Amino acid sequence: MSKLIRKITEEEIETYERDGIVCLRGLFNMDQVERLREAADQSMTRPSDMAIELAEQLEAKGRFFHETFVWLGNDICKDFVFSSAAAEITAALMGSDKINIFFDQWLIKEPGTATPTPWHHDMPYWPIKGWQISTLWLALDPVSEANGAVEYIKGSHKWGQTYKPATFDGSHDYGDALPEVPDIEAERDKYDIVSFELEPGDCTVHQGLLVHAAGGNSSASTRRRAYVTRWAGDDVIYDLREGIQEMPPLPDIANGGPIDSDLWPRVLG
Repeated sequence: MSKLIRKITEEEIETYERDGIVCLRGLFNMDQVERLREAADQSMTRPSDMAIELAEQLEAKGRFFHETFVWLGNDICKDFVFSSAAAEITAALMGSDKINIFFDQWLIKEPGTATPTPWHHDMPYWPIKGWQISTLWLALDPVSEANGAVEYIKGSHKWGQTYKPATFDGSHDYGDALPEVPDIEAERDKYDIVSFELEPGDCTVHQGLLVHAAGGNSSASTRRRAYVTRWAGDDVIYDLREGIQEMPPLPDIANGGPIDSDLWPRVLG
């Protein structure tokens, strides 16, 4: 039985395919939002080994809390991954019959946190390859430019270029095999940049090669808690290579094969 409160429209699918980013309003209810807020508080109080305090590492003001693979140790997040409409949403947008959870993540910027998220795209960090890879970014608080709304360059997923991963805290050297991300800020007028003001329960979904960034949270009192889930579809294969993002112990699966495993289980299909 579908968990969607409404079908994803053809217009939304076309927007995702064309722009690499689509905003979806109100597909998650406030009960789900409140439970995820509770889970966020649990993680921030008792962080796992996969948690990073980015502002602290940069000796900057505020708190930028980042934690990955939360569902492995948090029952609320596990329930969301397997019981919410998120997998169905991404399956519809990507045109995929099978959906694996790749990982989930907190991206939380507290008020007064100046630390930005640099321009980057996601795929170069990860040991997977394929086109049907997407990120669902779910707002747990009102989101605006002031508290760190994400900016996306429409169509950049089709530039045909993979860039060197941007290091968020300076602690990881990704080598020189790929070119640097262009200096977007120096020539913003050259790009079709879009961002969205969100209410709790709204989400965006973007393709894995879309270039995006976010500012800090300059607001006085509005938190910016985002629960982010990363999803893989039919054509995604394992692609282990040097310089990937740190993850839990990786599964023993064949390079070039499907990613189905305990770490990246199927949720649909």
